[in-house]
Amino acid sequence: MSLLTNVMDHSLDDGYAEAAARKRADGAGGMPKTLRAKLGLAAGLVLAALVVTVGAAQARVAAPVVAKEREELIARIDRETEAADKLEGTVDELRDDVSARQREALRDSGGGDQAELVGILAGAVEVHGPGIKLVVDDAKEAATGGEGDPRETTGFSDTGRVRDRDMQRVVNGLWASGAEAVSINGQRLTALSAIRAAGDAILVDNKPLVPPYTVLAVGDGKNLGTRFQDSADGLYLNALQENFNIRTALSVEDDVRLPAAPSVIVRTAQPRTEKGTS
Repeated sequence: MSLLTNVMDHSLDDGYAEAAARKRADGAGGMPKTLRAKLGLAAGLVLAALVVTVGAAQARVAAPVVAKEREELIARIDRETEAADKLEGTVDELRDDVSARQREALRDSGGGDQAELVGILAGAVEVHGPGIKLVVDDAKEAATGGEGDPRETTGFSDTGRVRDRDMQRVVNGLWASGAEAVSINGQRLTALSAIRAAGDAILVDNKPLVPPYTVLAVGDGKNLGTRFQDSADGLYLNALQENFNIRTALSVEDDVRLPAAPSVIVRTAQPRTEKGTS
């Protein structure tokens, strides 16, 4: 208790107390005593008040200007967003028009069933038929980052998230198991389709997808599902489910419908024609 009592009785250090006593004895402490000093102090206070007042006035004047600029910026963003949406709609219309012209050209070429087959395999036409529906989703506890035993895919550790390489293996496994047409979240896959990663997002033909990833495949329904589950890629997907809690669900469907892919433009490849012998 003696230490606590000493602190309460002598809250100020002895050295500070002695310095304050000397200033009081010399007349250096407290308010200024001369008229010049008082006038100087008053002028300083007036100047400080003036600076504060001017600053507040400028802030009040600038506030409406800042608010107006903010409103103009928001309006500009809205206009540009609307313009981008219109352009995207125009692009979709043009793609549909190109696809329709391609289908018409295939019919007019006289290829008959062969032309229809080419359109199906190229993804230029909508298709439907028996097949399977495979849903692949991140683990419930999935997060971006973390430590532990990583599953190396695109250069960063995995914490229960589906990666682009996973979806590549799923699609390749379906093709190898007999799928005749495949789509992911409504994106029809073609011979030129690419499944890539951008950060944590999966892109299909440069369009970002959001989990869960719904894969539709047209094929021999039950046999297609069985062959896929027994394939190396099906076993790989099962290992992801067991080791990383990736969620999957496969069901056989009587009729699945896949949209046509955006028009594929070929700039270099040419069909080879066989010349008859004389």
